[in-house]
Amino acid sequence: MRALGLALVVLVACTSSAPKQTTGKRGGGGGSRPAIRAGVQEGLATWYGGRHHGGPTASGERFDKNAMTAAHLTLPMNTRVRVTNKKNGRSVEVRINDRGPYGNKQRIIDVSEGAARRLDMIEAGVVPVRVEVLR
Repeated sequence: MRALGLALVVLVACTSSAPKQTTGKRGGGGGSRPAIRAGVQEGLATWYGGRHHGGPTASGERFDKNAMTAAHLTLPMNTRVRVTNKKNGRSVEVRINDRGPYGNKQRIIDVSEGAARRLDMIEAGVVPVRVEVLR
């Protein structure tokens, strides 16, 4: 756990640019992540599963690593988005049920392990993505 925390601190210190916003308004002050209520956002995605499985999410439901869910900092809970892995073109529809990612401003979404498998990003861990809010 300490190694993970240290790795996150080092990663945050090594990055400085914000994700590309293609539509929507920028939230907060300079350097903050873009907030998207509708439209498209591009940046990096990570995934989570394993030790989080069965734990609480920000929505109050239990995290299911196999469900098609994701964490986003600003989108309302239960928003449906299409996440596309820009390296291979694979897409998946997920529902926002948690908050995150935290730390690295280039990371715009954390997808569940199940969604990460469909996106073929398990081994990479972090991939460039396009996030589209679905109506």
